[in-house]
Amino acid sequence: MSEIVNDAWKNYMKQLQLHPLRTKALTAAVLAGFSDAVAQKISGAKKLQLRRVLLFMLYGFAYSGPFGHFLHKLMDKIFKGKKGNETVAKKVILEQLTSSPWNNFLFMMYYGLIIEGRPWGAVKNKVRKDYPSVQLTAWKFWPIVGWVNYQYMPLQLRVIFHSFVASCW
Repeated sequence: MSEIVNDAWKNYMKQLQLHPLRTKALTAAVLAGFSDAVAQKISGAKKLQLRRVLLFMLYGFAYSGPFGHFLHKLMDKIFKGKKGNETVAKKVILEQLTSSPWNNFLFMMYYGLIIEGRPWGAVKNKVRKDYPSVQLTAWKFWPIVGWVNYQYMPLQLRVIFHSFVASCW
């Protein structure tokens, strides 16, 4: 069994090297879909809502995987060659002040408009009401994830790590 896992990991790493954007987008899609399927089962759904799973996968594929890919490339360009705790702290702060608020806002809009199919006015009101607490909650958790990601993960694995944690979140 471990040989199969090793071979799969080697193949995955090869795909990351050959096709980084595509591989990260597909990985984010699979993890987002899996996460939603698990969430549906935990919440007691008798039948899996396949449309909802596919819409989560679309979000991972079209947005979160590519966004993470380019975000981490940009961070490495901004902080080129710099390492250490101070640099990691700067990356985490920059990410939390820029992409975190945007990502939470965009996801809430996507979830309400696309996944739930609610009208614009209802989604706008829900975002206005719930966004501040969502963002404050995110700031209690995601900086730790960001620290681990920037401190210990190589560049090519940062999106996968983030997507995996997001699938558990």
